[in-house]
Amino acid sequence: MSSSDVDIDRLTDSEKAALETYTAVTGQEPSEAIPLLRRSQWNIQIAVSKFFDGEGPDPVEEARASLENAPPARSNRQTQNLMSEDLSAQFFPAARAVESAPRITTQPEDQTVYRPPFLLAIFFTPFNLLYRILCGSFRLFGALFPFLPRFFNVTANPALQGARRNTNGRRPLAPKDTAARFIREFEEEYGTNSLGFLENGYNMALEKAHRDLKFLLVILLSPEHDDTSGWVRDTLLSREVTEFINDPQNDLVVWGGNVQDSEAYQVSNSLRCTKFPFAAAMVHTPSVSSTAMSVVSRISGTTSPSEFVEKLRTAISQNKEPLERIRSTRAEQQASRSLREQQDSAYERSLAIDRERARQRREAEAARQREEQEAAERRAAEEKRVQDLQQWKLWRAQSIPDEPGADVKDAIRISIRLPTGERVIRKFTPEADIEVLYAFVECYDTLQELQQGASRAQKPEGFDHQYGFRLVSPMPRAVYEVDAGGSIRDKIGRGGNLLVEPINDEDDDENEEEES
Repeated sequence: MSSSDVDIDRLTDSEKAALETYTAVTGQEPSEAIPLLRRSQWNIQIAVSKFFDGEGPDPVEEARASLENAPPARSNRQTQNLMSEDLSAQFFPAARAVESAPRITTQPEDQTVYRPPFLLAIFFTPFNLLYRILCGSFRLFGALFPFLPRFFNVTANPALQGARRNTNGRRPLAPKDTAARFIREFEEEYGTNSLGFLENGYNMALEKAHRDLKFLLVILLSPEHDDTSGWVRDTLLSREVTEFINDPQNDLVVWGGNVQDSEAYQVSNSLRCTKFPFAAAMVHTPSVSSTAMSVVSRISGTTSPSEFVEKLRTAISQNKEPLERIRSTRAEQQASRSLREQQDSAYERSLAIDRERARQRREAEAARQREEQEAAERRAAEEKRVQDLQQWKLWRAQSIPDEPGADVKDAIRISIRLPTGERVIRKFTPEADIEVLYAFVECYDTLQELQQGASRAQKPEGFDHQYGFRLVSPMPRAVYEVDAGGSIRDKIGRGGNLLVEPINDEDDDENEEEES
């Protein structure tokens, strides 16, 4: 199958909705569901019926072929002998073929019920009463002669059959609501019970039995039948029957209906029910089809609890072995699926761990590269700072005024002890700024190079020079800050001995604490 045949993106919104509903009911893969829905003209009910009952030949194509290639066929209506059929089914049960469990078309839940206007309802009331009287007469006639309803069901026009439904005045409801109404009326009539009727429609009950591999017991009741009440109280609600139905080993689910409702009436017609009360057992039969549900037992009329249980037990024992094989196959498939999921989960966890480790390695490598880059930037910045500092020293040393000569009587003699222990003595003009004294200390080595003929330099652009020391008078201790400004005479006087103290962060913190 080409990918275009199963491309969900090419479907319309209504087709996508139908596909979603169909796969939710059947659990089939979209690649298999889409062709079946296309063959069913995207009708969900037809597609579901084909899935569970098996897809037979297309009647439209057969009709076309018969019209084109075959002569007109003769009417070959076959009259069935009900008595001989019942006898053959009773004495030769093995010769009877397995019958597929029928499916019915129910009223959509969103379909509103048409109600005529009040004036028209009053006008047609006499005709309605006459119609009810005639229907009641035919129903009584059918009860006296049970084979006639079945005969009319086979030979009558389907449109006429549909016209006979819902003639008892009961309000038509959705399948789920109809089932809830049946359970409520059953409990009101016979009291609380432990049968556990399924509170959903007949088709959903079939699907649940097929999905869970259980036997579906369909019970159809006709309140107009005289034996219904006694059969329900004495047989259906007997201890023997309820214990058998509720036994988990029997794998039974129960669905019930009142034939006065449209859905149950259709089920009775599909099952060819001619006598009430009626019960039928249905089960998935893999020998017929992988998706088929079949009727494996019929119980018509009044029966004793032991007879009812015996028929169910026989049907269950004859069809339980194939179900066990399917259960074991499903269990193996589930175990394989669980194993694959565990393996996939372990693989995903291992893959997640590998991804996390790879991420950590990438982050560590990125951090290492970032640190190396930052270190290189710091080295480059430090190299540039040293280079700019050296250039600034050359430039600043060139602008330091020369030492005054002997003719300057008021020159200030300063003795400076450098950090290396060397003592330097130099004279400065009285009006020289204190910054000149700092520049002399900073550029002392550079002044020696200038005396040896070093080249002149320009002030480096963007370089903000900060002095890394302070000048201190030892006794009494006095600090001459360069930022305070002022002339040498005003700060130091006519002469003095100074020490060069390097500045570090700890000294700055201590000074800030002392000032605070």
